[in-house]
Amino acid sequence: MAKQKYDFDLIVLGSGGGGSVAALIAVGAGKRVAMVEPGEMGGECPNYGCVPTKSLLHAAGIYDEAKQAQQFGIRSGTLTYNYPSIKAWKDLAVERTGTTEGKRLYESEGIKLIEGAARFISPHEVTVNRRHISAEHFLIATGTHNFIPPIEGLEEAGYITFKEAVNVTRPPKSVFIIGSGSVGCEFAELFAIFGSKVHLSDITPRILAKEDEAVSELVREIFEEERGMNVLTNTKVLRVAREGLAKRVYYQQGPTEKSIKVDEILVATGKLANVDIGLENAGVEYTPRGINVNEHMQTTARHIFAAGDVVGPYNYTHTAIYQSRIAANNILHKQKIAADYRAVPRVIFLHPEVASVGLTEDECIKRDLRVKKAIAPIAIIGRANTSNVDKGFVKVITNEKGILIGASIVSPRAGEMIHELTLAIQMGLNAQAVANTIHAFPTWSEAVRIACSKVAKS
Repeated sequence: MAKQKYDFDLIVLGSGGGGSVAALIAVGAGKRVAMVEPGEMGGECPNYGCVPTKSLLHAAGIYDEAKQAQQFGIRSGTLTYNYPSIKAWKDLAVERTGTTEGKRLYESEGIKLIEGAARFISPHEVTVNRRHISAEHFLIATGTHNFIPPIEGLEEAGYITFKEAVNVTRPPKSVFIIGSGSVGCEFAELFAIFGSKVHLSDITPRILAKEDEAVSELVREIFEEERGMNVLTNTKVLRVAREGLAKRVYYQQGPTEKSIKVDEILVATGKLANVDIGLENAGVEYTPRGINVNEHMQTTARHIFAAGDVVGPYNYTHTAIYQSRIAANNILHKQKIAADYRAVPRVIFLHPEVASVGLTEDECIKRDLRVKKAIAPIAIIGRANTSNVDKGFVKVITNEKGILIGASIVSPRAGEMIHELTLAIQMGLNAQAVANTIHAFPTWSEAVRIACSKVAKS
């Protein structure tokens, strides 16, 4: 028999959503597939990200609702929590993802799993643990790492990121969070519910700066008035110093320098792509923000594809899986599929939830688009009455012809509600079509119908 030109048909770098989906599709198509993983099987999402944070937030939500149960005639007596038990619940949720059995499961499917860090030494060859392996195609799904800002004294004083935050044995009595994106806000709420004094800071003028301004304003109101947080926007952290077991954070707002003494510092200032893998040896172009790909998830080296957080433009598991499917198709088939990001749902798991899709009003203004918009307050619908909820809204944006191009929701179950609008944007539907669709009473989604009805009449 003729010797195979390469060791494998496909080598996948990374076992998270961006890599594992394509690996399974390729091996199912009869290809010889290897997967290289330098860390925990399954990547960030099941081990440190989505699964542990959302299981902790779910427990926090139950505790928060129980504290307010008396308004419904429910007497819960003295309500307490045991954080080690909450952490044990989180650990169970992580265990049930199957990550601990990942190696066995992948190998049972016929994927050769190699544990270690891969580095390209030529366009068709990588080295792992001093072993050279080659492939006809590669898929890079190496993810990201935390960006730690160069703040004087931060390293010496010590800090945690979300990776350590999901494994604390008890919430800190006080915490200073640097960064108010989705990660910073989710941990701010988690710790605040369990009694921490939270100081949430950001250099930008508002928290959740990538979301619609109306979302930012309402979440800030809830954080300050209901959660008791100290929200610090337009704030630059200057330096950090140790004070015994505590830490003092010096920051600047306008011309004024101030300081706060806290027990812990959580850094949530974003991520950088894991691109230090010898890409220049393979002819793959990249920047610190990620690997350059075309709409087919193909890099500047035509036989090498990339997917997931190492590519962007979104750091979500669902976009990583989507890109991985596209990459697999385009590796295996001549008929290519192109990525389409018009309708990517985004969810922030606060209480109430925040969800959005498509363009925000700010983005429409920057693009000089002429649009129509409407807001339906959650308080006007029947489900809000029966649940005693008065904060939240559905905001929809259409173009001049009434075609939906963006939506933002702050509401219980917002993460589920957003998908009706995601489908509408994906399919190019107008707001009137959604408004004409029968929505069950009483459900939170009635606010979607009302918002679409309002914008269709405007």
